[in-house]
Amino acid sequence: MSQSTKTLSKFREMEPEALAKEEAELRIAIWKMKLQKGTGQITDPLKLAVIKKDLARLLTVHRERQADLPAGKRS
Repeated sequence: MSQSTKTLSKFREMEPEALAKEEAELRIAIWKMKLQKGTGQITDPLKLAVIKKDLARLLTVHRERQADLPAGKRS
């Protein structure tokens, strides 16, 4: 998983298998950071928000593909 924020276009370029792998990695990273936050060991609390936003972007692309919506088009 990259440390920087990924854009929607980067996620749209990914294959479904890569998206699934990235989703799993993001969910694990969020879980680990929540544990660190709970024990007071978190070093960068803002990173948690960034990872959550990346996951939301990834899930947006996933839902677009399920609904067969054109990229960037909202209902």
